[in-house]
Amino acid sequence: MTAQATAPAPLHLVLGEEELLIERAVRETLAAARATDATAELTRVRVSDLTAPELAELVSPSLFSEGRVIVLESAQDISQELADAVAAYLKDPADGVVLVVVHTGGGRSKAGKSLPAVLKKAGAEVTECPKLTKPAEREQFVRHEVRRVGGKIDPAGVAALIDAVGSDLRELSSAATQLVADTGGTVDAEAVRRYHRGRADVTGFAVAEKAVSGDRAAALESLRWAMQLGVPHVLVADALADAVRTIARVSGAGRGNPNQLAGELGMPPWKIRKAQGQSRGWNPDGLAMAMRVVARLNAEVKGVAADPGYALERAVLEVAAAKGDR
Repeated sequence: MTAQATAPAPLHLVLGEEELLIERAVRETLAAARATDATAELTRVRVSDLTAPELAELVSPSLFSEGRVIVLESAQDISQELADAVAAYLKDPADGVVLVVVHTGGGRSKAGKSLPAVLKKAGAEVTECPKLTKPAEREQFVRHEVRRVGGKIDPAGVAALIDAVGSDLRELSSAATQLVADTGGTVDAEAVRRYHRGRADVTGFAVAEKAVSGDRAAALESLRWAMQLGVPHVLVADALADAVRTIARVSGAGRGNPNQLAGELGMPPWKIRKAQGQSRGWNPDGLAMAMRVVARLNAEVKGVAADPGYALERAVLEVAAAKGDR
């Protein structure tokens, strides 16, 4: 007999600024809701775009009793009126509604600063998502990512992976996932070195690079490899968005010296130099189209699309086509 899925808590507080961990917390809550109600819908809204009456409508009991996951983003910017509306709702939450509040932990206003305490007092399930800035924290993150997908890694492998990939958590997570798939579960320093030489080097960033170059066939091939290797949909979407936005920003800055543009654009010279090369063949209309595509894709891979894999393929083809006739 199959065990019945446990419904998620009706109130969640996602606290911190680490985007990867925040997205993971939201996805896991949505998955838990859909495990008990496959029709559960996801709604994400920034508190600055929401009024108290609109919140009341979002969390009101549904006529057909379908489940809903309501995510209030950037809750540190909440107004007093909306904070009062949230507090009032917490006294009598609706059945079938899961409210997820994403908050940095800070806030400029009294309402923003005090909201986490209000939610905790109401019994919110808290997920801490702090920025990981210390080397020891990143090492622990890598070990956890490898264990999460069923693998194990020795200390030399952890050091080699961070040295090879860098400190970006999305890239570390993607690399850890691919390494476990590529090695059968045991990751060491030699496996990391093979990773950078072998086919497991297909990451979201490789897909994005081929898409923005206009090479549709190669981009699709890389995407399918990435999917087979288990690269999360959201990581590929983020890489594609980053590539398009970087080209747009660098194109807008002109053909200046990358070292001089680095401070102005807030990115390393090597990234600017690379984007300057990639920007050849792009025009403003194509970039505008590509920006719309990646903005749509962001929502699709975070729960809007029924098939995120298909959404990725469509977006990759559209970005490649936006560059030109190749």
